Amino acid sequence: MDRNQLQRQVALKRSFLFEQCYLDPQQFVQLEELQDDANPNFVEEIVTLFYKDSARLFQKIEQALYSRPIDFAKLDDYMHQFKGSTSSIGAIKVKNECSQFKEFCLAANADGCVRALERVKQEHQTLRIHLENYFQLRRQAGLVQRV
Repeated sequence: MDRNQLQRQVALKRSFLFEQCYLDPQQFVQLEELQDDANPNFVEEIVTLFYKDSARLFQKIEQALYSRPIDFAKLDDYMHQFKGSTSSIGAIKVKNECSQFKEFCLAANADGCVRALERVKQEHQTLRIHLENYFQLRRQAGLVQRV
């Protein structure tokens, strides 16, 4: 595949992520604008940090969710941190699922929290797959340096 075709695929994948509400175009474009020749992989590095931090927060959330008695205020605080991280990269669907989780926390609904956490994780993983594909296409198209 030639470079022009790869660049078109990158553009299509990016549009897909925006149109399907995986990413907030305004937030993601702001991240892209911070990328320059001195730091051509900035967005990918931020997303990588997001996923590393997510693993830590998921562990804390799960520990709090499965401890007895459940401290819903602590759960809500952890999810608030995670939701803030998702907002920083513009992860709309993940952020929306975080909001659902927080509603179950406010209602002290443990079963609802468990179900909502599974949806958060599912959206988180789906976005990860899409973003990995997007960044791989960008590297193939020569739009960033290889990490």
